[in-house]
Amino acid sequence: MASPSLWLYRVLLAGLLPAAIPVLALGQRLTGKRRPRFRDRLAHSLPPLAPGGAWIQAVSVGEVELARRLVRELERRAPELPLLLTATTATGLALAARTLGERLQVLPCPLDLPGPVSRVLAAAAPRLLVLVETELWPEMLHQAARRGVPAAVVNARLSARSHAAYRRVGALLAPLLEPLTLVLARSAADAERFSDLGVPRERIAVTGNLKYDLEPDERPLEWAAAVEHAAAGRPILVAGSTMEGEEALLLDALAALDADGRRPFLVLAPRHPERFAAAAELVAARGLRCARRSRPKELAAGADVFLIDGIGELARAYRLARAAFVGGSLAPTGGHNPLEAAVWGVPVLSGPHVHNFHEVYGEMVGAGGARLVADAAELAVAATLWLEDPGLATAAGAAGRGVVERNRGATGRTVDALLGLLGKG
Repeated sequence: MASPSLWLYRVLLAGLLPAAIPVLALGQRLTGKRRPRFRDRLAHSLPPLAPGGAWIQAVSVGEVELARRLVRELERRAPELPLLLTATTATGLALAARTLGERLQVLPCPLDLPGPVSRVLAAAAPRLLVLVETELWPEMLHQAARRGVPAAVVNARLSARSHAAYRRVGALLAPLLEPLTLVLARSAADAERFSDLGVPRERIAVTGNLKYDLEPDERPLEWAAAVEHAAAGRPILVAGSTMEGEEALLLDALAALDADGRRPFLVLAPRHPERFAAAAELVAARGLRCARRSRPKELAAGADVFLIDGIGELARAYRLARAAFVGGSLAPTGGHNPLEAAVWGVPVLSGPHVHNFHEVYGEMVGAGGARLVADAAELAVAATLWLEDPGLATAAGAAGRGVVERNRGATGRTVDALLGLLGKG
């Protein structure tokens, strides 16, 4: 039976949805940000789905990357297990379809309403529901529990800020979390926060952070040689997952270096596709020559900045860098994954807003593989140290790579626990 908390959630969601749809549609038109089609998220006319497997839900690109590691390990250890992957954002869906679409079914995440969720569960008939990080959808959890499907959260994380907010509605939240069968937390701190919100301690295990279980993607980049030629001996700074406002700060920092004749070659990868054009216009407005990934001939004409205006190549692009800037950190959005650069032995610069990766940055800064800066002026000073001294950059990069190596193993432990829920441990 649905709890009063779930009924309240249903009423609020159903009531807000009619107003939200036109607002989201208008925002999409104004910003260019793509979203999965609403009718697809209603889960009508689903394709045939293999029953009796695991349904993995990931929200966007970062969570899909983690899901890919789980998929590889599950395929290795339980090749007979059907897998379904759903994602919430258009970019997450695109990455999942491109990298996993030939091996398993990929669908948009259904709206968290009884009808859409029930239709996916009925079509897939999964034996296990796997939610990546903080994908705690109350209706999905409730409908899975009704069908006797165990639900596990993997790489479960709960920041101190989110924990404090959830505690204020703890009495309403606890019944919504009751269907959780297993919480596989990144750290002891995350485990304690889930326990404090009412998840029984015996349902929580610390399995480590899946983000550490990455290897350098050795697939070639077809434009790498052209970028190195365009750099013409200048050290390369790769700035990845940048958010609105950060490109301007980066260009300010590079201008400070340019005043001393030390401007590096910049490889720039904004986080969101709808901002590619604006980033290119900003570079041009600063009087710099910008070559775009979608227009490779522009590199031949000479460039100061190479803009990766596509999804899926940033992690490989870090191999070209003497140093990296990881965005979402000067802008107060919580930061993005520095380990994608560290795994190549590339040292990382970030702003102060890295609470999404608090533990990771704590280790990397402590080891000397990353530095946090407050603004463009500090970024220019810190970048100079690594860009001008290859030996110093190499040593810092090796320290960051060491952090990755010391923390591996979470994927295996996580899959052990998931297979245990399926009676395959």
